Amino acid sequence: MIISVIVVIPAAIVYGFDIGAFLDIDLNTIDEQNFSKAIMGLYFGFSILWILGILRSTYLKPALISNTVFMLALAVGRLLSTIMDGLPSEAYLFGTFGELVLGCYGLWVLNSKYLKKS
Repeated sequence: MIISVIVVIPAAIVYGFDIGAFLDIDLNTIDEQNFSKAIMGLYFGFSILWILGILRSTYLKPALISNTVFMLALAVGRLLSTIMDGLPSEAYLFGTFGELVLGCYGLWVLNSKYLKKS
């Protein structure tokens, strides 16, 4: 989850305030800007839960579950887009790979004997 926090918080800031600096995306309407800030808020919200999971054992399992679902849902959406829309930029391909790795690792941790004891 530490890796997720390190990646997702900067991504939230970029998505919310300067998405065009890193990605080939132009926000032309207030609705597009609003959507971008909403995504930023979701990313910050999940990051807070993951930080709580890192710092407090009572939040660990919900944080792991949300992190796993978050990463796998993003990866599935990106894979669906790749199939339907074509190959995205290298940044998105790298992101998809990272999301799959983190999501699968989360599944492994959730199914580990260590976590099942608690």
